[in-house]
Amino acid sequence: MLSALLVAALPFAPMTVVVIALLNPAVIAVALYLGAKANEAQKLVVAAFAAALAGVALIWLAAELRLEFIAKPARAAAGIFVLQFLFGLVWAAIGYRFLRKR
Repeated sequence: MLSALLVAALPFAPMTVVVIALLNPAVIAVALYLGAKANEAQKLVVAAFAAALAGVALIWLAAELRLEFIAKPARAAAGIFVLQFLFGLVWAAIGYRFLRKR
């Protein structure tokens, strides 16, 4: 019983969380799209939040499908969400600045 608890509590590399949050295709696609559609810079925060939610949904789906590279880091869902929000804000700003029709 104790060994099962120790196995479940094994740490993972924090850099993995950063890479997953940075390269999540759902975050990139949603943030760029909503950033390009935003007509005011204040809406970029909403775009980043929506992108982070889409990213968490994709991670949940990958964890449910038991994809090996995402199963262990999915335990850090809160940290991944915060990082996806921050990276989503950057992606939305890029979409707002370069992809928006003026």
